[in-house]
Amino acid sequence: MNHRLFWKLCLVIGLGSVLLFWIIARVAWQTEERMSFIDAEHQRTLRHYGEQAEAMYRAGDHEALARWLTTLQQQEQTWAAVVESDVRPLAGSVLTERFQEGFGLGRDVSWKIHLYFQENPIMDLPFADGRTHFLIILPQRMRPGLNWHYAKLLLQLVVPLVLMLIVCLVLYRHLMQPLGRLEQATRQFSDGRLDVRVRSLLGSRNDELARLAETFDAMAARTGQLIIDQRQRLADMSHELRTPLTRIEMAVSLAEQDGGQRQLLERIRDDCAGMRRLVEDALTLSWLENERPELRDENLDLSELLDSILDDARFEYPDRQVLCQMPDSAPLHGSSSRALGQAIENVVRNALDHTPAGGQIEVSLSEEGDAWLLQVADQGPGVAEQWLERIFQPFFRGGSERAGFGLGLALAQRQVSATGGSVRASNRVGGGLLMDIRLPRAAM
Repeated sequence: MNHRLFWKLCLVIGLGSVLLFWIIARVAWQTEERMSFIDAEHQRTLRHYGEQAEAMYRAGDHEALARWLTTLQQQEQTWAAVVESDVRPLAGSVLTERFQEGFGLGRDVSWKIHLYFQENPIMDLPFADGRTHFLIILPQRMRPGLNWHYAKLLLQLVVPLVLMLIVCLVLYRHLMQPLGRLEQATRQFSDGRLDVRVRSLLGSRNDELARLAETFDAMAARTGQLIIDQRQRLADMSHELRTPLTRIEMAVSLAEQDGGQRQLLERIRDDCAGMRRLVEDALTLSWLENERPELRDENLDLSELLDSILDDARFEYPDRQVLCQMPDSAPLHGSSSRALGQAIENVVRNALDHTPAGGQIEVSLSEEGDAWLLQVADQGPGVAEQWLERIFQPFFRGGSERAGFGLGLALAQRQVSATGGSVRASNRVGGGLLMDIRLPRAAM
């Protein structure tokens, strides 16, 4: 494994971090550099002050100069003065021309101002004679970099945070795009689209996620083929089982017409019918579990369906009573009369099978919010509490006194679920099992 994704992330994060620090440092330095100079307009103002002071000094009007300096200091809330500089060399020292030209009592208005100093610098505007200077402490309003602390906070905190969020977003999209396609393909595959594949959707990408997609495609291909083979096997089994059953039934019918041993032949016919029901129930259950269809394309009257099922039950079990309470009409929208009818029939048949001769079952249909609640209660031995959830498993046999449940309840639960409803089992207080079937009156 070449770990392409790992090295790609290392490259992006490592180089990106170094580049980020360099850019921030560079931008911070340039910003500080630009903010360290006095604004051009303020420079012109300071030079104008110097020109005014020099004009009054040359005119010899020292009183006017003093009044002007007082007014200026009050106006700018600073200190200002006009001074003479007389530098005399001692002990035979000689002043160089460079010193004489560059000598000043303060800073030139064009120089940089240190943004970290607490006190404002003294600005020096020399007169034409070179010996007299107009000095002024830089007024606070003219000081450069007043917003430097905010700019520094922006550069050191906000900008890195924004850039890192952008990098995280890019990496997230780079990682989540194939994962999102894989999730979508998995959902489609679970919905029955066995031909869905992912690798072709990732283009030329060649990293760990691409290999994950290839592994998924291989798994999907194998699983899809297994499901197709299973479907074909079920279809073949259905054909192979139904054919001999049909021949047996035909042979029994001919034997009955010839006056053979009727009791034995009836037993054979009953066994054949049971085998046929078992095969059909197994095939239906397998179809429901594999395909998970939604059987919600019919509108029906639940009262009529229930009345027909109970009439058949009374005929089949004449030694048991079937008590029923239901409204004259119970409209049900978005369901399946065939699936729901078979499910209710299996629940009612299970209740009658476990109710002793001479006993009775109670069937009631009532409204519960936006659904119909169908309850079927028997007088059987009930089911141990730990087995109540497992009686809906195929061929479940618990440790209670009740016999096995075969496929009836398992098939009923899946059929009711396919129509949008639910089934729940509980023990009655007085003994027996209570089945609650909740059916929404309108498809969700």
